Amino acid sequence: MLILKILEQHEAFHVEEFGVDWNVIFLLIGMMTIINVLKRTGFFEYVAIKSAKLGRGDPLKILMILFVVTAVLSALLDNVTTVLLIVPVTFLICEALEVSPTPFLIMQIMASNIGGTATLIGDPPNIMIASKAKLNFMDFIYNLTPVVIFIIFIMLIIMKLLFNKRLVTSEDNKKRIMRMNERDAIKDPLLLKKSLFVLAVVLTGFVFHGMLKLEPATIALFGAGLLLLISRTHNPHEYFAEIEWPTIFFFIGLFIIVGGVVKVGLVKWMSVKILHLTEGNLFATSMVLMWFSAIASAIVDNIPYVATMNPLVIDMAEQIWPHVTGKELLQHPDLMPVWWSLALGACLGGNGSPIGASANVIVVGMSERAGNRISFFRFLLYGIPITLLSITVSMLYVWLRYYVIKF
Repeated sequence: MLILKILEQHEAFHVEEFGVDWNVIFLLIGMMTIINVLKRTGFFEYVAIKSAKLGRGDPLKILMILFVVTAVLSALLDNVTTVLLIVPVTFLICEALEVSPTPFLIMQIMASNIGGTATLIGDPPNIMIASKAKLNFMDFIYNLTPVVIFIIFIMLIIMKLLFNKRLVTSEDNKKRIMRMNERDAIKDPLLLKKSLFVLAVVLTGFVFHGMLKLEPATIALFGAGLLLLISRTHNPHEYFAEIEWPTIFFFIGLFIIVGGVVKVGLVKWMSVKILHLTEGNLFATSMVLMWFSAIASAIVDNIPYVATMNPLVIDMAEQIWPHVTGKELLQHPDLMPVWWSLALGACLGGNGSPIGASANVIVVGMSERAGNRISFFRFLLYGIPITLLSITVSMLYVWLRYYVIKF
């Protein structure tokens, strides 16, 4: 894009309309740094073992508890990190129970994408949407968390129906789980207290960042800097080295490519086509966008998809309300259901296939390396019905909340 002069260098790095979204980049770096410190404490292993013991060694109960735990951690941290740290302990639990880890892993993938939908920081597509639409942390809590909680409740019922008779183990195996000591998983209690304190400060900052007039990236970087300052146990370079730099530079490159696509007018052409298809009806647009997002996110990773769709939604709004600008345009009351439909479709649609979201690819790869291959077809047997169900629920939610009850 730069060499061919489609974008000038200053546009790529300094112009908000076409360039890199630095708020997304630095929010990811800040949260990755905090999580890199937290994971050294053994916190995630502790949570997984404690969950297994809460289930009293019953495989079905453990599956359901780990599903909820994964969803909650994915909402508060991010889904990729959550599965990276929960999956290894899941293998240990399944080995002790002598049950197949496949249902556990697939359900944890579903939980990570469903839970990540609930908050601004839970899933990269939400971070990107929030940055473009100037939405705050509480906007996502207020608008997306209710439907996510309802979907989680439905998923628990489905798991009970699906696995009630398939997940069984002996009493000896149950006792083996109960003999596990979760306290042994904690490697550094003092660092754990410091990490949880800083995480609480950061999450509080996210909740009030609108009032504080601070971007989420600023709060995340402050939290990362504070934790590195007070941890004092490791060289900061070790934590920086563990940041997912390939992901960071993937985002930077992606933003530049999408910026070039916007500048040449392809996005404007696409937005005109969508408006023509839906005849300017924003309810029809939000429904079409949700289903299209779900299907597209199952075929390609939802991150590049959302990077392409964000400017399309903005351009579409500019054509409908040509005399409205800035935040008033981005958060026009009639446009908000379209943003939420994009977020729900992209995040939940990621469950549709093994390549639909980064968390899916990571868990399937980890499972194969551990000698437990999850075939593409096996994943689809779970992923497609769950995606169709969650998108249908989301569609009804958007319709009822924003077009019938209107609250």
